Amino acid sequence: MGRRFYRHGGDKSEEIEVAVSIEPPASAAAAAEFLRESDVILCESIAWGSNYNFAVLLQRGEEQRLAIYKPRRGEAPLWDFPDGTLYRREYASYLVSQALGWEFIPATVIRDGPYGVGTFQLYIDPDPKTDARSFRKTNERELMEITLFDVFTNNADRKITHLLRDQGGKLWGIDHGLTFNVDPKLRTVIWEFCGEPIPSDLLNHMRDFLADTTRLSGLTAQLGELLNRKEVSIFVARFEQLVTRAKFPKLDPYRNVPRGFW
Repeated sequence: MGRRFYRHGGDKSEEIEVAVSIEPPASAAAAAEFLRESDVILCESIAWGSNYNFAVLLQRGEEQRLAIYKPRRGEAPLWDFPDGTLYRREYASYLVSQALGWEFIPATVIRDGPYGVGTFQLYIDPDPKTDARSFRKTNERELMEITLFDVFTNNADRKITHLLRDQGGKLWGIDHGLTFNVDPKLRTVIWEFCGEPIPSDLLNHMRDFLADTTRLSGLTAQLGELLNRKEVSIFVARFEQLVTRAKFPKLDPYRNVPRGFW
């Protein structure tokens, strides 16, 4: 499958087309392995957002895939998040989604890149005909999972552009750097379920996860290498509170909307 890149050098830029694999990896583990072990062939800046992000072409053997690279050095300072931690929060979010079996975050790893350490996340090719207003009709279960995830990870930046439906109809969530703050920061465009009861199957899934001390302690140990102790403990407390209340929270139209671009 051909993808166009703009290679910049000096005062010139050239458009080149590269071939990338169109078949998805066999599993999230296989995708993560590819992200860790592949070589960076091309790296071009994405002119969007307040942080420096890059589209990268990765290659391992004959396999080539696109990924999004977010280096620590490219993070803009924020008053309410510690400097240089957004890439770790991005990866922590991925670990939570995997631990729960809610695999809506593309495979993500932390590794070194052309501009230093950062996250590499597998690129999702979105369906250009997608209408985000239809997600409740077409992807309700996935949308509920993402909504709940944003509550207990305290996602401060769920914009509409952070929801993608791929060519196969699967719903994905991206951009999770503004998560796990100890203070209430939830800001989201997903308001479809405000105040509704959490469906019993989802609620039971969350209860089972809390009751599985091995899985929960394994996750918190992983998160402890990425976040501070208080951030991890408050994440667990938010999870427990959501299960106890058994309802999607009601949102405040002043406090709970994303800032900047929707």
